[in-house]
Amino acid sequence: MWSNYHTHSDYCDGKGKLEDYLHSARDAGVTRLGFSSHAPVPFPCKWCMKQGAFPNYLGEIESLKSAFPEVEIYKGLEIDFVPDVISPGDFAPRLDFTIGSVHFVDSFEGKRWEIDNTLEVFREGLEKIFRSDIRVAITRYLELTREMVIKTPPDIVGHLDKIKMHNTSVPLFEESEAWYREEMDKTLRTIRDAGIIVEVNTRGLYKKKSLTLYPSPWVLERIRDLEIPITLSSDAHHPDELTREFKPAAGLLNDIGFKNLSILKGGIWKQMPFNTYGIDH
Repeated sequence: MWSNYHTHSDYCDGKGKLEDYLHSARDAGVTRLGFSSHAPVPFPCKWCMKQGAFPNYLGEIESLKSAFPEVEIYKGLEIDFVPDVISPGDFAPRLDFTIGSVHFVDSFEGKRWEIDNTLEVFREGLEKIFRSDIRVAITRYLELTREMVIKTPPDIVGHLDKIKMHNTSVPLFEESEAWYREEMDKTLRTIRDAGIIVEVNTRGLYKKKSLTLYPSPWVLERIRDLEIPITLSSDAHHPDELTREFKPAAGLLNDIGFKNLSILKGGIWKQMPFNTYGIDH
């Protein structure tokens, strides 16, 4: 049996209705499912939930609970952190859980720089905001992550090192570089001190955007050393993706030394044992 708290439906940029994910969850042995569409933002965004859709989203999730009693269903959002514009705290009171993510890093020419857009968009922002200095850009990305964790902590930090995704096609930096490891370690210590869960996200692997999980194995080793709780998710944008790459990811996590995953049980985050076949619920 598995859990997954990072899913995107047709309320944002996902494919399929909420109900489709629950049918897939039942078939895939997912007994705890969190919906986490991209939260509405107060600026143009093609992949975010529309501003007026949020009440319908909450209502539909609530109505599905009685139709699928075998799945423990939770209301969540993946919420962007943009200082003084939007944060996880803006939505938390109406949700069961929040995923806090950084997709936007500063602006150029009136546009917010999406770090996980195309390589062309990434390079354009890198050049126009940071004069093509990848070290300064990534440092800023991790600074924003730390600011979010300190000022408006979510339950889960989403795809912590997603900014590495373009390294797969064009090497931009080495994860072994001392400055990067120092910035990541500072970020992990901030997360540890705030008592927040780190998401282990498999989407980069099955979409072939990354050669490793988000976060990378060496980061996971540091997370283990710092005793930061983790949860496993697929960042599903289609009902068929609910457990994609879970088995090898769970095997890697076991090899690194993780014994438990964080799951919501009765609305409370708990640590539960897991292996490559699932979570011991």
